[in-house]
Amino acid sequence: MTWTPELALGLALALPLLGGVGVLAFGGQPNLREAATLVSAIALAVVVAYLVEIAPTHPTITLAEFAPGLTLTFTLEPLGAVFAMVASGLWIVNSLFSIGYMRGNNEKDQTRFYLCFTIAIASAMGIALAGNLLTLFFFYEALTLSTYPLVAHKGDEKARKGASIYLGILLATSIGLLLPAVFAVWHFAGTTDFTAGGVLGDAVSITTGGVLLFLFAFGIGKAALMPIHPWLPNAMVAPTPVSALLHAVAVVKAGVFTMLKVTTYIFGAEFMRALPAADWIAWIAGASILLASLIAMTKDNLKARLAYSTVSQLSYITLGAMLASPAAMLGGALQIVMHAFGKITLFMGAGAIYTGAKKSEISQLDGLGRYMPVTFVAFGIGALSIIGVPPFGGVWPKIFLMEGAAASGQPWLIAVLIGSTLLNIGYLLPIVLRGLLRPAPEPCPVKPGGPPALVYIAPAITAAGTIVLFFLVGPIIDYLSPVFTTEMQP
Repeated sequence: MTWTPELALGLALALPLLGGVGVLAFGGQPNLREAATLVSAIALAVVVAYLVEIAPTHPTITLAEFAPGLTLTFTLEPLGAVFAMVASGLWIVNSLFSIGYMRGNNEKDQTRFYLCFTIAIASAMGIALAGNLLTLFFFYEALTLSTYPLVAHKGDEKARKGASIYLGILLATSIGLLLPAVFAVWHFAGTTDFTAGGVLGDAVSITTGGVLLFLFAFGIGKAALMPIHPWLPNAMVAPTPVSALLHAVAVVKAGVFTMLKVTTYIFGAEFMRALPAADWIAWIAGASILLASLIAMTKDNLKARLAYSTVSQLSYITLGAMLASPAAMLGGALQIVMHAFGKITLFMGAGAIYTGAKKSEISQLDGLGRYMPVTFVAFGIGALSIIGVPPFGGVWPKIFLMEGAAASGQPWLIAVLIGSTLLNIGYLLPIVLRGLLRPAPEPCPVKPGGPPALVYIAPAITAAGTIVLFFLVGPIIDYLSPVFTTEMQP
């Protein structure tokens, strides 16, 4: 068999599913089952690393044509390659964490858990590599359906209720708003292909374009723009590895990636800047940034606070997409990467705390960091990255978003970003300070031997990643910058 870019593209879609076959085959043998997950995750990351290198050549596979302009097509471009790299790379770390967490908490139905995880990652790969809106929509829905059992994993009334809200909002927005928008694009433009410069600029009026933009903005429910965000905090009933999947690896990142891809390749930056609707949605995103941060400050439950933090941080990306200047859109793309590493660190830290000490409320964390220093230091690094403090990667998106706001003639958004940073400090740093500086509780709340090593090693890895990304941001910027300039050719 000859190794070709098209073969690599197919492998990126197939490897997670092959991992799922391994999970099923070794369901009664935990070590082999988890090895199947890890091997497929590592193999996927290797294939995606190759795809990142060849993305500018745009390899393409078309599997089916349903009508002229409506195809099931996969293609590769830099923005999708970066999303695929983030999802595949963090799948490895999250798999390590999942092994420690699921075993350390004696979670039930672990084979089903790992199987659904592999399907979710395959769906994320489909979204990353989709060549058009229709293909993206298929995998967007597959991601929703494959993560529903993960959200409902515990099987109790609270889990079932949270999962129902999760499924209900995401399906209602995608079927009621996103799908009509997809077919409207096909109707007006004759295609749903992702095209450099967009396909709508010469096909629709400003008014029609504005209506379509609103349909996309609220139809992409996974972007969690207020007021369609409640699915996200309600999904926190899931085991913590699922929360990490939702917030960092796949689900919400698939939402904001879709938002950025639609504005870049369907509307086009020039047409976006001509749409008054984009300004309105930018205002909504700015309000979401601040309101979600204020709500986060009121939450004592650690995962709930982090969930509302995610609602706020996702709107940074929507904001960049709506401003549609090269700097702002680049800032949004960088936020996909930097927020993924920072937020997965925070969620895995929360999971390590629960696994080791069975504490889930912030008010219960006094002095706990003295018994779990690695976990709390990693959590602190993740928090500083989310806040946007150098030398942690989270500072770069804010710099580019501020530059983009100024270039777009909307300096008020700089004040929003500064206000958000101050609120981030207010709801994240007290968690770390409470754990590290307050007197240690007696007796020791951490179970003998502490949590499984993988549970605190995994967040330490991603915490280190936020530092590495701060210094290696240059190549990422060079790689993504052509996407947001009119010179890029399809």
